[in-house]
Amino acid sequence: MKAYLFPGQGAQFTGMGADLYEQSEKARDLFEQANDILGFNITDIMFKGTAEELMQTKVTQPAVFLHSVISALVSEDFKPDMVAGHSLGEFSALVANQVLSFEDGLGLVFKRALAMQKACEVNPSTMAAVLGLEDKQVEEVCEGIDEIVVPANYNCPGQLVISGSNRGIEIACEKMLEVGAKRALALKVGGAFHSPLMNPAKEELQAAIEQTTFNKGICPIFQNYTAAETTDLETIKLNLIAQLTAPVKWSQSVEAMVNKGAIEFIECGPGKVLQGLVKKFDRKLQTSSII
Repeated sequence: MKAYLFPGQGAQFTGMGADLYEQSEKARDLFEQANDILGFNITDIMFKGTAEELMQTKVTQPAVFLHSVISALVSEDFKPDMVAGHSLGEFSALVANQVLSFEDGLGLVFKRALAMQKACEVNPSTMAAVLGLEDKQVEEVCEGIDEIVVPANYNCPGQLVISGSNRGIEIACEKMLEVGAKRALALKVGGAFHSPLMNPAKEELQAAIEQTTFNKGICPIFQNYTAAETTDLETIKLNLIAQLTAPVKWSQSVEAMVNKGAIEFIECGPGKVLQGLVKKFDRKLQTSSII
């Protein structure tokens, strides 16, 4: 069975999507449609912008979404048995899966990005990757710190990203190394995603989701919040909202997809990060990119 995976923030790179734009008329139409919907030429930043410009949350999220979704929509081979997306990628997966229209998906992603960027400005915060510890060890360190620090991304066995206040992350990184982490390094991100510090963005996202039409998809989606498959539209909506302040259960999602029969994992979008995480779960699993 084939599982299609959609990356999240951090997969962006300068020049992303330019080849799609040049090679496919359908892709060009979708990119131009996106420029109109967003009210600025995101294609200029994607194709020619600096890494700094691409790192702005309000740019990064729609840029990664567009690269991922358009890759799937122009592919003649896109025939998923199941889909999953990492954080932002969950919205890309829902568009590719026909639960959301292209226009509605992009609109939600942009509103989510703006709301998250605003939350980051209200509460300066960050994230860090912890390598070489068991999940339980990382959780225990976080619980022992008198600051907001929580597990944010369960990426694969031995790799967990934490999220929290700047001071909390600084303390946590020191303590992670003390208990045996191979590495604990702060990430270049705009704020503490998937933590309580994103609460200010939750109300805006919920209102936007409630005003959006969701349709029956072509296959199940395995969602970050539960790491479980679903086709139920109300469940999908609730999980999308909860995901904003809850950890991404990616490792658990991959395990659930394997248990469901997935043997081939195909990444749609920029980079190969998710393929690498799948291989760390089990090197025998097949991985590839859609293009």
